[in-house]
Amino acid sequence: MGAGSELAEVLLLLVVITLTKYTGMVPLSLFAFLKYKCREISAEGEMIMTLEEAIKKIQPLDEEAMEYTRARWNTLGKPLHSLGRLEEMVTQFAGIYRDKKPHLGKKAVIVMAADNGVVAEGVTQTGQEVTKTVTENMTKHNATICIMSSMSGADVYPVDIGIATDCDNPGVLSRKIKYGTDNMAKGPAMSREEAIKAIEVGIDTVAELKEKGYNVFATGEMGIGNTTTSSAVCSVLLDQSVEKVTGKGAGLTNKDLEHKIEVIKQSIALNQVDANDPIDVLSKVGGLDIAGMVGCYIGGAALQVPVFIDGFISSVAALIAIRLIPECAPYLFPSHCSNEPAGHLILDAIGKEPYILANMCLGEGTGAVMGFTIADYAFKAYWELPSFEQTNFGTYEELN
Repeated sequence: MGAGSELAEVLLLLVVITLTKYTGMVPLSLFAFLKYKCREISAEGEMIMTLEEAIKKIQPLDEEAMEYTRARWNTLGKPLHSLGRLEEMVTQFAGIYRDKKPHLGKKAVIVMAADNGVVAEGVTQTGQEVTKTVTENMTKHNATICIMSSMSGADVYPVDIGIATDCDNPGVLSRKIKYGTDNMAKGPAMSREEAIKAIEVGIDTVAELKEKGYNVFATGEMGIGNTTTSSAVCSVLLDQSVEKVTGKGAGLTNKDLEHKIEVIKQSIALNQVDANDPIDVLSKVGGLDIAGMVGCYIGGAALQVPVFIDGFISSVAALIAIRLIPECAPYLFPSHCSNEPAGHLILDAIGKEPYILANMCLGEGTGAVMGFTIADYAFKAYWELPSFEQTNFGTYEELN
C-alpha cells in the first residue's frame, strides 16, 4: 500500500469517527462516497482520468496500420476477402493498436454490478439480494460468465459499482458510487455528478487492467432491474415507444410486463428526461452498471484497446457512449444480438452488425466473451496462413 492509500484510509477513518461521535451514525451513501474519494487518491496520490480528459484522448484509427494489414491479408493463400468480417476485425484491431503487427494479449471481462431502486415497484421476479449473490459467485467460478470465459482464456473482473449492500469479497473490485440507485419512479435514479463518477469508474477500470497487460476487453453487467432501466434509456434515446423496446427480462408474466411498461412510462414522464443529453437520460432513468460500461467504452477508445459489447444492457451503454462521443464507435465490437425486443434496434442505431445470432439474453458478458473466440480464430488465420508465394499458388486478383 502506497503513501497515498495510507493517507486516504486515515482520512476516511477520521471522518467516520467524527461523524459517529457527533451524530451517532454515518449515512451509507456518504460512507460509499468517502470510500470512493479515498480510492481516487490512493494510487500514488493521483486522481483517476476524468471523463473530459478521456474524451480528449480519443483519436481516429491508424489508417496506415490498417492499410498494411489489408494488403497482407491479400497475400495469404486463400480467395481474396474470403474470411469476410474476420479479416475486417484484424484490420480494425491493427488500427486501434496503431500496430502493423497486431497481436491479442490478455483478455478481460469487466462485469459492472449494481442495484436499481426501481425494483421497489415490483418490476422484477427476484429481489435485489440476487445481485450480490451472483456477483460473489463470479469470484468462485460458479457464474455462467466465468465458465464461458474459461473457453477463451479470459479473466473475469466483477466490479461493485453500486450493489445495495456492502460487498467485502476480495475478489470483487470495490468501486461503489452509492448503495444502489434511487427509485426512478419517484425521482431521478442518481445525480448527474454520480452518473459522471460512475462513467469514470469504467474508464479507470480499463486503465488499471491495461496496466496489467490486458489489451482486449468485454463488458458485462449484473443488476436486478436493469432491463427496466435499459428499456427506459432506449425508449428515450431512440424515440421509440416503451412497449416496443421493453421485454419480460428474467421471466415476467404478461401482466407483470404491462406493469413494467407503465412504471417506465411514469418514470420518463416524472423525470422530464432530455433526450438530447445522454447523461441526463442516464442519470434520471439509467443505472450505475450502465454508466460503468459507458466508461469502459470511452476508456477503451481513449486508451486504444478494443471492447466487445454484450447484449441489450451493454448495447444501451454503447448507445450512450457513442451519443456522447461518436469517435469511440470504431473501438467497439458487437458480439451478439440480444433476444430482448430492442436488440436489433440498438445495434442498428449505433451502426453495428452482430457476429452472433443465438437468441441469447442472459447478460453478464456471456455474449461478449464469445467475441474473444472469434477474434482468436481471426488472428490465428492472419498469422498462420501461408502466403501465395509459400504455397506456390497463383495469386488471386481483384475483379471489378
